[in-house]
Amino acid sequence: MRICTACGTENPEQARFCLGCGSPLAEAAPAVPPSEERKVITAIFVDLVGSTARSEQLDPEDVKALVAPYHARVRAELERHGGTFEKFSGDAVLALFGSPKAHEDDPERAVRAALGVRSSIAELNAEDEWLDLHIRIGIHTGEALVMLGARPSEGEWSAAGDVLNTAARIQSAAPVNGILVGELTYTATRDIFDYRDAEPVAAKGKSEPVRVWEALDVKEAAHGPAADAVTFVGREREASALTEAWSTAIAERRPGLVTIVGPPGIGKSRLVAEFAQRAGQEGRVHWGRCLPYGEGITYWPVTEVVRSAAGLLQSDDRETMG
Repeated sequence: MRICTACGTENPEQARFCLGCGSPLAEAAPAVPPSEERKVITAIFVDLVGSTARSEQLDPEDVKALVAPYHARVRAELERHGGTFEKFSGDAVLALFGSPKAHEDDPERAVRAALGVRSSIAELNAEDEWLDLHIRIGIHTGEALVMLGARPSEGEWSAAGDVLNTAARIQSAAPVNGILVGELTYTATRDIFDYRDAEPVAAKGKSEPVRVWEALDVKEAAHGPAADAVTFVGREREASALTEAWSTAIAERRPGLVTIVGPPGIGKSRLVAEFAQRAGQEGRVHWGRCLPYGEGITYWPVTEVVRSAAGLLQSDDRETMG
């Protein structure tokens, strides 16, 4: 049907003038297929454990009461960390990090989101013991063909590639309430999260078992980049300027602020690591990081610095921190 923009009357496709008011009908713009782009993305699958058997014994309204809060919490947590919700498939939830917009820390975002999902489900169970929800999560990073401008809500697929299938296989092998990640995700985030070795997954359709690791939690201490990770070359002038600012702050006994700006890959992190190593010879170095996503992050770096200085751990309760 063609809609008249003058009066809103619906007209048949072959009409050239509105049957209601006689106004000429504009020609419909030809459909333009979304463009494609090859990108590295991180896919995360979340699925309920034992929901099918349990739903068989419940009334449909009870099934909705069981699944609805699970879907809401999972989706909110994934989107809070910058993930793009892809689809529900039964009790399974698929989200993508890096599609349509890529970030340099998409694997980290996905693992943080998974940890957040697990905590949210635990909170749901604490609020209502009847729910008794348990999940499995699988995360995998790899190359995919991304459809820019796709509309998943209308059945259009937004990404295709082996990374999605592998993430689903990893999820099915995860322990109850566990999070398994593939090799590329592990490599990109092993300095940020604590992992435990897991048995390779004999995934259907794969010629070789898929190597996986179980994500446990965020590392207790907030560490900066390792000074010895890459040889320090060609930044001695900048390093000297930082050292001079540090010496001035000590001599004048007042705080100082230095901002390092530059394009990606130019060596900002390596420069900071070198300065921290030098400053550590005269004082104590604590790290704080500004997260570009989530809620309540305004004072996140300050919180991390205070925790580090006070010797507090992520697992400490409120009484210990008080």
